[in-house]
Amino acid sequence: MNLVMASPTGLCFGVRRAIGQLESALAEYGNVYSLGSPIHNPQEVERLSRLGLRLVESASDVPCGRVSFVRTHGVTKPEMEALAKRSRVVIDGTCSHVRATQNRAKSLSREGYRVVLLGDSKHPEVRAIMSYIAGDSLVISGKDEIDEGARYERLGVLSQTTQMEASLAAIVAKLILITGEIKVYNTVCRATIERQKSIRLLAPNVDGIIVIGGESSANTRKLVEISESLGVSTLWVELVGELDRGWLEGKRSIGVAAGGSTPDWLINDLTCKLQTL
Repeated sequence: MNLVMASPTGLCFGVRRAIGQLESALAEYGNVYSLGSPIHNPQEVERLSRLGLRLVESASDVPCGRVSFVRTHGVTKPEMEALAKRSRVVIDGTCSHVRATQNRAKSLSREGYRVVLLGDSKHPEVRAIMSYIAGDSLVISGKDEIDEGARYERLGVLSQTTQMEASLAAIVAKLILITGEIKVYNTVCRATIERQKSIRLLAPNVDGIIVIGGESSANTRKLVEISESLGVSTLWVELVGELDRGWLEGKRSIGVAAGGSTPDWLINDLTCKLQTL
C-alpha cells in the first residue's frame, strides 16, 4: 500500500499557538479553566486535561481568582467580560483570523451595514462573531437560504473562517442582485484554503482518502465533504482504532489528510498503523 500525505496537514497556526499557550499556562498555574473545548479535537483535549486543563460550561463555573482560557474559536463579548471579572488571569487563545473577523463584523455594523455571515449558526465561532454586531444581522449556511424577493440597502458580507471560498462567492453572487450596496470581506482562513486545495490535488492520484480529525471540527468536515464531492472513496476517522480494514481492501494508494486541529501525534499513529497493514 502506498501512502500519500496531503500537504499541508496537521495543526494550523492558530491551534498550534493555542496549545502552546495552554501548555505554558498549565506549567505555570496548574489548573486552567476553559469555557468550552479549547480546540475541536477530543484526544488532544484529553491530553491537556491530564496536565490540569478544566472545561466549564459558563463563565460562572470558573472559580473566582483562578486562570481562564479563551478557546481558539473565541467567546461572545458578554462571556469575555464575565471571564475578566471572575479570573485572576485571562489567557486569550482566540485565533487571529477569528479575531479579525470579529473586528470586521463590529466595524461593518458601526458603518450601518446589515451583516450577513456565511456559517453554522450553532458553531461557537459564529456565535462569538455575531455578538460583536450591534445592528441587524443574518447567518446563512448557503446560497439556497437567500430570499431572492427581499431587498436590502446595504449589506456587509463575511464568512466563518472554515467555510469554502466557493460558497462565499456563491452567496455574494446572489446577494449583489438584491442590494443597493454590498461590502465583502473574504474572511476564510488561508490555512483552511490550503488544506482544501490539498484535498483537490490529492483526490485524482489515490484510490481513497482517509481524513483524520475531530467529529466536531468544522474544517475537518469540509475536507471530507470536498473529498466526497470529487467522487473519491473517503473514510473519516477520529483516531486510529476507527480504521476499517474492509474499506482498505483493494486500495493500492491511500491519501491521508488531517484537519487543522489534529495534532501531529495522532497523524503519526495513523500512518504507522497503515504501514503495518
